Amino acid sequence: MIVVPGPAAQSLGQKVAEVLNAKTVEVKLKLFPDGEYALRFEGDLKGEDVVIVQTTGQPQDTNVMQLLLMLDAAKDLGAKKVTAVVPYLAFARQDKRFLVGEAISGETLVKLIEACGIDQFITVNIHAENTLKKFNIPTQNLSAITTLAQHFKDQGLEGAFALSPDKGAIEIAEEASKVLGGGCGWLKKERDRYTGEIQVEEKSLDVKGRDVIVFDDIISTGGTIARAVKMLKSQGAKRVYTACVHALLIGEAKNKIMESGAEEIVGTDSLPTSLKTVSLAHLIAKALSR
Repeated sequence: MIVVPGPAAQSLGQKVAEVLNAKTVEVKLKLFPDGEYALRFEGDLKGEDVVIVQTTGQPQDTNVMQLLLMLDAAKDLGAKKVTAVVPYLAFARQDKRFLVGEAISGETLVKLIEACGIDQFITVNIHAENTLKKFNIPTQNLSAITTLAQHFKDQGLEGAFALSPDKGAIEIAEEASKVLGGGCGWLKKERDRYTGEIQVEEKSLDVKGRDVIVFDDIISTGGTIARAVKMLKSQGAKRVYTACVHALLIGEAKNKIMESGAEEIVGTDSLPTSLKTVSLAHLIAKALSR
């Protein structure tokens, strides 16, 4: 097996290769004055089982394009099998037409990836799992919630209450609770499809004097998480931590959450971030070894 750490996932790709004790092949980019670039593998892929690790966070267009070039070139260069490992899949939140006339960007991206002729697709906590149903190749949607929960347990937070900021993601809190053993719950939120504004409904929770960890798949602007933290603190929670798989943290999101009373924000290395992170390397390596 050869692991190719893509330009947007250098560190994670190297860690996956180390766990698997696999050879790596580097990718070189040559930038042109107009912003275009040439991409080249610095190693022979012919007849090999190739794993390309590339995340697609900001800048999404660039990282997606590099992913497509790598996947297509690997097949064209004679790789026996190509697996795309995309820890964070951009545009996947749009898995259906919420408003008349909208593009279903998740489906468009699936078509582009599959057109490269790859054999398998692996991602982590995709926001809308329906997107994966559009693939005609084997896919895996790994969950990093157990890994995050174990991190907190190792930090002495066994018995903490696990909270999801959305009833639709209650399985996240349930998964965390299996590790932490402190029960779980959820909040109710509603998003305005036109403005994007989110309202979080006040809800009484059994958290007085307890440690609470708010788990989510993605933290983007941080508004929902900040409101959840304030609500928990107002209900007497002892300490409130926040955790997510994909830490986008746009603009002042980090400050917003910390100023709401959170003790800490923990993410994963699915995206480059300044936060404390737990690595997805072992989770991904295990999936590749099946």
